[in-house]
Amino acid sequence: MKLFALLTPALLLVSCAGYQMGGSKPPSLARVKTIAVPMFVNSTLQPRAEVLATSAVANAFLQDGTYRIGKRDQADAVLEGDLRSIRYAVKRSTRYDTLRPEGLSNTVTISWRLLDAKDPTKVLATGTSTGSSELFASGNIQTAKNNALPEACERAAVSLVSRLADGY
Repeated sequence: MKLFALLTPALLLVSCAGYQMGGSKPPSLARVKTIAVPMFVNSTLQPRAEVLATSAVANAFLQDGTYRIGKRDQADAVLEGDLRSIRYAVKRSTRYDTLRPEGLSNTVTISWRLLDAKDPTKVLATGTSTGSSELFASGNIQTAKNNALPEACERAAVSLVSRLADGY
């Protein structure tokens, strides 16, 4: 009975082996606490798509909570992004008119790099993140594309933040 009483606390402590409290930032970003997110560059033909991508990334940082969002002069790092492409693919077409799509998917690609705020020549991390969504093209296809774009941007933003916060 005494042996059981002595081993119980040891077993409880060992059961948590490998887990840690707090974030699991990559070692190269351990000192980064605040990130500035200036407006991304838009390399696509979609008007104002950079606004959607930038706000999606800022919201993803806020939801994740690993890093704070701050102004450039108060931040430890600056995230520069480029909305590289928005691609559409037909998933479904009408039965009698194969040139008229019923279902589409869009894929957003964001190229980014995280720079040290004190020394902008020092690159802390770099990568490309993608996000996609599906849409139904009933009626006005342009309106359907515009309505599906924020969801694809949000998914690309979550992928980007996951790379910076968790390392994968």
